[in-house]
Amino acid sequence: MAKEAKIRVLVAKPGLDGHDRGAKVIARALRDAGMEVIYTGLRQTPEMVVNAALQEDVDVIGLSILSGAHNAIVPRVMDLLKQHKMADVLVVVGGIIPDQDIDGLKKAGVAAIFQPGTAMDEIVTFIRANVKPRGVPAAG
Repeated sequence: MAKEAKIRVLVAKPGLDGHDRGAKVIARALRDAGMEVIYTGLRQTPEMVVNAALQEDVDVIGLSILSGAHNAIVPRVMDLLKQHKMADVLVVVGGIIPDQDIDGLKKAGVAAIFQPGTAMDEIVTFIRANVKPRGVPAAG
């Protein structure tokens, strides 16, 4: 039986937010759950995030945003993913996201928003359940 490919996750800290402890905790939890994790570091632009995702051939992009700039950053990331024909990449957002902004982010294409206090197991389970399998030809 062929060994199943590991899920590849890019954890990114877009914007000017300088606090990355939560992103590092998530990255470690995903790695401990058997995923391959690439962490971009602080102060990434949407272009840097999408370019890293393209170069690393990731299945998932996890954006950690505490700065309040999610309504500017997330739509830009989603637009860039479409431009690069990467619509199959699962995008999740974590951090300080007000409840009233969640619907707009989901309409922009975000698969899930994880607010402070979300259990690590919940994030791992969501990613495993929602990543599209590799090697399946696209329809059309």
